[in-house]
Amino acid sequence: MDKTYQPHAIETSWYNTWESENYFAPQGAGESYTIMIPPPNVTGSLHMGHGFNNAIMDALIRFRRMQGRDTLWQPGTDHAGIATQMLVERQLEATGQNRHDLGREKFLEKVWEWKDQSGGNISRQIRRLGSSVDWSRERFTMDDGLSEAVKEAFVRLHEDGLIYRGKRLVNWDTKLHTAISDLEVENHDEKGFLWNLKYPLADGARTAEGNDYLIVATTRPETMLGDAAVAVNPNDERYQALIGKFVELPLVGRRIPIIADDYCDPEFGTGCVKITPAHDFNDYEVGKRHNLPLLNIFDKNAAVLPACQVFNLDGTLNESIDGQIPAEYAGLDRFEARKQIVAAFDAAGLLVSVDDHGLKVPKGDRSGTVIEPWLTDQWYVSTKPLAEPAIAAVEDGRIQFVPKQYENMYFSWMRDIQDWCISRQLWWGHRIPAWYDESGKVYVGRDEAEVRAKHNLGADVALQQDNDVLDTWFSSGLWTFSTLGWPQQTEFLKKFHSTDVLVTGFDIIFFWVARMIMLTMHLVKNEDGTPQVPFKTVYVHGLVRDGQGQKMSKSKGNVLDPLDIIDGIDLETLVHKRTSGLMQPKLAKKIEKQTRDEFADGIASYGTDALRFTFCSLASTGRDIKFDMGRVEGYRNFCNKIWNAARYVLDKGEDCGQNGEAYELSLADRWIISQLQRTEAEVTRQLDQFRFDLAAQALYEFIWNQYCDWYLELSKPVLWDETAPVERQRGTRRTLVRVLEVALRLAHPFMPFITEEIWQRLAPLAGIEGKTIMLQPWPVANEARIDEAAESDIEWLKTLMLGTRNIRAEMNIGPGKPLAVFVKNASVEDQRRLSENDALLKKLAKLESITVLAEGAEAPLSATALVGDMEVLLPMAGLIDKGAELARLDKEIARLQGEVQRVGGKLSNAAFVDKAPAQVIEKERAKLAEAEQALGKLAEQHARISSL
Repeated sequence: MDKTYQPHAIETSWYNTWESENYFAPQGAGESYTIMIPPPNVTGSLHMGHGFNNAIMDALIRFRRMQGRDTLWQPGTDHAGIATQMLVERQLEATGQNRHDLGREKFLEKVWEWKDQSGGNISRQIRRLGSSVDWSRERFTMDDGLSEAVKEAFVRLHEDGLIYRGKRLVNWDTKLHTAISDLEVENHDEKGFLWNLKYPLADGARTAEGNDYLIVATTRPETMLGDAAVAVNPNDERYQALIGKFVELPLVGRRIPIIADDYCDPEFGTGCVKITPAHDFNDYEVGKRHNLPLLNIFDKNAAVLPACQVFNLDGTLNESIDGQIPAEYAGLDRFEARKQIVAAFDAAGLLVSVDDHGLKVPKGDRSGTVIEPWLTDQWYVSTKPLAEPAIAAVEDGRIQFVPKQYENMYFSWMRDIQDWCISRQLWWGHRIPAWYDESGKVYVGRDEAEVRAKHNLGADVALQQDNDVLDTWFSSGLWTFSTLGWPQQTEFLKKFHSTDVLVTGFDIIFFWVARMIMLTMHLVKNEDGTPQVPFKTVYVHGLVRDGQGQKMSKSKGNVLDPLDIIDGIDLETLVHKRTSGLMQPKLAKKIEKQTRDEFADGIASYGTDALRFTFCSLASTGRDIKFDMGRVEGYRNFCNKIWNAARYVLDKGEDCGQNGEAYELSLADRWIISQLQRTEAEVTRQLDQFRFDLAAQALYEFIWNQYCDWYLELSKPVLWDETAPVERQRGTRRTLVRVLEVALRLAHPFMPFITEEIWQRLAPLAGIEGKTIMLQPWPVANEARIDEAAESDIEWLKTLMLGTRNIRAEMNIGPGKPLAVFVKNASVEDQRRLSENDALLKKLAKLESITVLAEGAEAPLSATALVGDMEVLLPMAGLIDKGAELARLDKEIARLQGEVQRVGGKLSNAAFVDKAPAQVIEKERAKLAEAEQALGKLAEQHARISSL
């Protein structure tokens, strides 16, 4: 082995070996165990969240694989409809073209070309993370097989009455020209205005105050052209006499009714609300209750186009339709129309006031444009019938959330679920399997031939397929079973579905988790006809945040790339990555400074294992992860520790009884074997409970503190003692090798590369055959090998040795100087332990003698350590340079006296105590107490040394 651990020298080569040998494929003899990778968007690259959930999933898969389960971890990517189309359209814009210039067929060719060029990036990154996915079964949501599954699912749901086409309000993205779901809308708090407008009363009507108008307040004056009513609260006495009467809609001259509805809040503004059913979601519901007309003021083309044709609503007002929109506003952008309409109200004396008003502005999460509620025909999934069995599956435990608290988030959304708009006005995606004849009648089928045969449509009937595509989440909602060959009943589907665990973030419980449960339970059945669940457990993790707890985002300049941590990156390249693409120079400078301050030397190469162990150690259930580069550095040191321990073991591991030779176990051997059993049980228990943090902690504690820091040291006196029996030495060699080999297997799910590299060299010494550690059996604790007596003896030994080391440190006595030690109050058990471990203590604690004092015997002036009730005495005479030590103590005492005086003076100052926060005062008091205590100890030590 190399003297130093170099992850790059082993990681890529081992991954290539594992993949070429097909070790990742299902091959266990036991029960199946399946995880489907949440498919990352093909558009991008892996971020820290991907790195985190890949580390968790791979730990689970490697753990279960070693337990003998028949494991399948299936990878794949999502076609990411909107994101991918946006990316390719931007590329076209750079050449002065758009998708309409190319046409649908040519544009889709461009998208597939781009996918073929960049799609391998995600796969390459997953490999660098060490993920043991079965690459032979890699899937893409627009593969032929998955596309057939999407058509089948759509047709079945339509035949079951769960998919329908309806005219309803949708969230319209005026930049992307498509409907988007509620979950893709972000509400931004912004400063806006509230316009108070006069609406003249018709037919001579007047308010209780005698006014011939009503005042309505609106944040969107431009939509008044589509008003269908003015509403008041039925219990508002000011307006009860006007209910059923009319107002004249300004600028348009249309009469609209005054209606009563509980939606109106009498305390808001004047209590009068304009109702625009075609352009506001709340108004739409009011309009349904009162049978109001739906007056669309946007995009004249969309009002007349057949459903199968493309329309592009970009937020401009219609030309005049049925006298609805005055000609002077036709063709105006919505925000320009707002300015002109407000000006017209002002000119007519109908603008009462303009007030500052805080708004929640809905914007598309990808485009950033203001979303327009728009009335159009779309395809919907009726979700309430699907939600009921999906809720029951979580209630009765067929599906369990870890941590359990996320069930409440799931239930709250599912019990108030709205129908799901699944059509998108895009070209990239699964085209909706529906065809229209010239009259607009719609037919649904798997293909046009099926539609014609099913409905007896001859060749003379012209059909045109719907231009819309399905929401990306529809196809990814079929992910767990479509990737296994559904609707065909394949052997893989029968064996590996339902899957075992879904590892995901809480932010897509609604987007993806809930929809997978609903669609799977309706479409996939057991042999007895009962619904299958897509997975048995949903492990929900938090967001990976930066070291200050801030969400990582490009705009904040705090994004970390997991591959940069694995491979390293220089400062200038890191600065460029974080600032490129930022349009604001001030922000770019700020982010550059922050990056230079935080990463003055760039990011060192830490390797995959250190990063993975960091992720697992931070994976406490349900909490966001505050990522700390210091932890990565610490776990890189952990890798070094394992590497150096392995070099020692390999050097000392020959003749370790692998061929059945006789051996004898020492106290230290029996102790570390006992500790190993406890660690095996603890790591297994915590992994079973998805407590990756506690499993990592138990493993770290055993390898670093018990095996490396203590057992390796305890082994040296045995191996260096030429007079020790060969059986005793063989027992220690055997224990060194076998305990490390088991520890490597325990660590393998967390740190696959370093464990494989060392195991390949160690296994022959342990008499173990096998091509790879990943297919070795998972360690199982043997309670018969837990030796409490050995554990107690070694803990006693450790306490004694630590006591002598502390005295050396306090007294500035060199670690190699032999010491004579006296002990008092030694019990019979203490004396047994002293006798049996005399040689060991003298060797490791560098003691020349250990003298047990009789009861009542006087001891020389000594420094003391306690081991239970037993006192360990270290005579000071002759061990130190008295003058030098007294001078050192004088200097330290003077410093502490100054600290006591300074802090004491501050606390006696009434001005400070009265004004300072309580926590500051408490901190100063603690500082004073600590200094006084230390001063007392040094004074005692000074007195002892002075008396020598």
